[in-house]
Amino acid sequence: MALLRHFLGQFPSHFAKSSSRQVVETAVQESKISALFWGSKKSVEPKELNVSLQDSILTGGGLEKQISPKKISLSIISSISEVSSNEWDACNLDATGPDKFNPFLTHAFLSSLEESRSAVKETGWMPSHIVAKDETDNVLGVVPLYLKRFCICYAVHTANFYLPSIPMGEFVFDHSWADAYYGFGSRYYPKFQCCVPFTPVTGPRILVRNTPFRDQLFDVLVSALKDLAAKSQVSSLHITFPTEKEWHSLKEKGFLQRIGMQYHWKNHNYKNFDEFLMDMKQSKRKNIRQERKKVSTQNLNMKRLRGYEIKARHWDTFYSFYRNTTDNKWGTPYLTRDFFHNLGSKMGDQVLLVVAEEGDELVAGALNIIGGDTLFGRLWGCHPKAYYPSLHFEACYYQAIEAAIELNLNTVEAGAQGEHKIQRGYLPVMTYSCHYLIDEAFRKVIEEFLVRESNQVKLVMKLIRDSGPLKEGVQ
Repeated sequence: MALLRHFLGQFPSHFAKSSSRQVVETAVQESKISALFWGSKKSVEPKELNVSLQDSILTGGGLEKQISPKKISLSIISSISEVSSNEWDACNLDATGPDKFNPFLTHAFLSSLEESRSAVKETGWMPSHIVAKDETDNVLGVVPLYLKRFCICYAVHTANFYLPSIPMGEFVFDHSWADAYYGFGSRYYPKFQCCVPFTPVTGPRILVRNTPFRDQLFDVLVSALKDLAAKSQVSSLHITFPTEKEWHSLKEKGFLQRIGMQYHWKNHNYKNFDEFLMDMKQSKRKNIRQERKKVSTQNLNMKRLRGYEIKARHWDTFYSFYRNTTDNKWGTPYLTRDFFHNLGSKMGDQVLLVVAEEGDELVAGALNIIGGDTLFGRLWGCHPKAYYPSLHFEACYYQAIEAAIELNLNTVEAGAQGEHKIQRGYLPVMTYSCHYLIDEAFRKVIEEFLVRESNQVKLVMKLIRDSGPLKEGVQ
């Protein structure tokens, strides 16, 4: 798996900063990049956005030709609180459908990030959401958008996997692109990021109501994003972890395509955990049973808590675990204590907290969010003064699998990265991102890089699947 780490997020070496002028000049010649990249390296401090977006007229097509044209006004809001939760969530639900409901795109989750001061201007995430309304002020579409003012690098921990020097909360590794911009005297930040902060979960990013004008409104919102990026004089616009359908549509609108990889567990209508184990190869099945046995012999009691079962003391303790993780692994605690309390209060039974107790003391926890057909594993942490062998595998992976089987969910998404997940039944799946770069010369270089990177990702995915942990014929 060192192969994957080598290729993901690496930029051509001749674009790195160099003390040798000769190397830089050679790079310019090889890549046909002119001196237009030289200039001030100082990042521009963005002010509040003062950009107006053009209104549009939507007309019916096909069977809808008799429908009256609809005027759509677009605006940029600096807080999700400026849209009612009902209107925002209606856009989300129509975009996903109830079966694929995505909890991270809800007003509750996104407002928890903003209200807790986790995703705000001061932390490098300036909310700049786009809202589309009709003549009677009905919200027909929304786009979760942030102006990334700067990059904070830190050691990220997701589902017990640590990865240093990742741009804070983005999970699509473009820091080498930023280095390349800087090396040529230009600036990469600020940039626009269309995503859910700190959350590498696939889902729609252009949230549109189900109306006869749906496709037209999608096109209008994408055009508005590109127009906003140009008017704001940022380097680029990035749409990370969109759906595959959006990914293909955005290519037609001038966005560069990028793929990544995560590890997901699939539920093949299992009745219980043992039935799942029977689909594993014998050596992997034996290893999992041994790991689970270690936990049971350590006087630990595992519990899965939901909704009202999760008390304030649980959140306070879990936050201390979270801080232990970030503090001890050279990290920055991007989520505040208030975020966890807000999340528990607003999302209720959608929150599943796996906890480990030793006697009356809480010693570890894993935070999960329940979606329409998926259990999403998010964060893990444990007591700073104790070590429990195999506990993180139990709390993050095996408890999540058991919960998904009980809740009849199709998938467990256990977070970004983590090759150790493979032998525990989590297989590679493709993730997507789209990138719109203003500078055409730099765009061409990055486009060439993305083609090479995509080939490597596909190769690694095939190698993993060919030698995967499941019996032959089980996918």
